[in-house]
Amino acid sequence: MTAQVWIAVLVGMAATVDDLVRREIANWIPAAALAGGFGWQIGRDGWLGALHALAGAGAGFAVFLVFYLLGGMGGGDVKLMTGFGALLGAGLLAEAALWTAAVGGFLAVGYIAYQWVAKRLWRRGRLETDEEKERGKSIPYAPAITLGVWLALAPKG
Repeated sequence: MTAQVWIAVLVGMAATVDDLVRREIANWIPAAALAGGFGWQIGRDGWLGALHALAGAGAGFAVFLVFYLLGGMGGGDVKLMTGFGALLGAGLLAEAALWTAAVGGFLAVGYIAYQWVAKRLWRRGRLETDEEKERGKSIPYAPAITLGVWLALAPKG
């Protein structure tokens, strides 16, 4: 495995766990992706690599900024995709964004089904706390972003 893949695996796992447990992505996680992305791109292609990382980070930011402004996504998701953009570069980021959208759709359907079953079967007769109600309104998106990036990095064969 290349350093690029290792960075994507480690950052993706940290972001996914953090988002599932806390429903937030700590700032150090996208910062690690951004630093790792610039380091990997510069180490591979020198100053041209820095431009690839910058273009990828800008594209990653732009991809999710609209959804953030519409209230459908959190700022941590935008920052995470920005960091992954630096790691992937703009070209590969476009593929990762498409994979992320597809995976996100499947995960959203699964999450909604899980919430429905939990509400109907497991929590019957029990009042939800305010925290549980708030958590039920959002779907953690870091797992979809992570899987989208991993699929974009998978060998094409």
